[in-house]
Amino acid sequence: MNHPAQLDAGSVAGLQPLRETQQPGGPGKPGGTKLTSMREMGLLVIILALCVGMSFASPYFLTWDNIRAMLLSFSIEGIVVVGMTILLIVGGIDLSVGSVVCFAMVVTGKLFLMGLDPWTAGLIAIAASALIGAMIGGCVVRIGLNHFIASLAFMVIVRGLCLALTQGTPQSLFSLPASFKFIGQGNLFGIPAVILIFLFIVVVSDFVLRRASLLRRVFYTGSNEKAALYSGIRVGHVKFWVTVLCAASAGLAGVIYTARFGAATPTFGVGMELNVIAAAVIGGASLKGGSGTVLGAVLGLALLSVVTSSLILLDVSPYWQDVIKGLILLAAVTIDHLMNTRKTKR
Repeated sequence: MNHPAQLDAGSVAGLQPLRETQQPGGPGKPGGTKLTSMREMGLLVIILALCVGMSFASPYFLTWDNIRAMLLSFSIEGIVVVGMTILLIVGGIDLSVGSVVCFAMVVTGKLFLMGLDPWTAGLIAIAASALIGAMIGGCVVRIGLNHFIASLAFMVIVRGLCLALTQGTPQSLFSLPASFKFIGQGNLFGIPAVILIFLFIVVVSDFVLRRASLLRRVFYTGSNEKAALYSGIRVGHVKFWVTVLCAASAGLAGVIYTARFGAATPTFGVGMELNVIAAAVIGGASLKGGSGTVLGAVLGLALLSVVTSSLILLDVSPYWQDVIKGLILLAAVTIDHLMNTRKTKR
């Protein structure tokens, strides 16, 4: 590999896309400093328009009970979306997050039933989830496998572990202490603790992703991996640790789900990865890497939640609900593809 100080003209030219990546804050500002991008503003307008329209279509839509239900429906899943968004920005993808969420629930439940306190069990479950991410990252960085293939294999392996550990039988954890259940079922100032945890993670991660110089490497790597390598960024390390972060976020979500439901079901989380990826892509994260924001991904998840709630209140068949959500994802991917094609031609 060429030393950064010995680049030829072609390599130097390759650095230009690195400086002018498609970040939310504009050229040369990975992560950006603006609060919102055009994509995020557009999503916000669509969500507000849907809410206004549904307020006329159904008197139950804008009630606090329905709003609370929508927030609860995507708050824990939103934690997984944060990790997935950062991984998509770096140019990766993780199809195993649904299985890892379930795995964290099963591990927490198993250790608790064996006599360990739930807090320690939860921390071990998150560490075990991060280890799964480390193995996926190792397959990508060391062996050279594609993120898609490596995570697909671990999706099956981890799901199998969940079934093997429980013998396919749901674990009832009704004896969990109230202090642990609080993170999933409790309220603080009248607001569910789950929502507050979710908002804290979103605010911190979005701020850090936009402002921290360390995480600029994530955007640089996803935008132009070769140029990032020439500029001295340890691309392999960036990919590895972002993959670990994604799996750890899934593990954290699994622990909170355990507290919320007081049970661990070995089939939980099937298909969750599709919803998470869809939300991130709708929010502006590119499947080719190099762009995306946590705020945009959360807005994408909020849009899917609003659509789902609207379809339920309008008594639309569950089968058609999947069709409609699939069409929304198709539209988002198509827009992403067309935008990337236009920028490539410039």
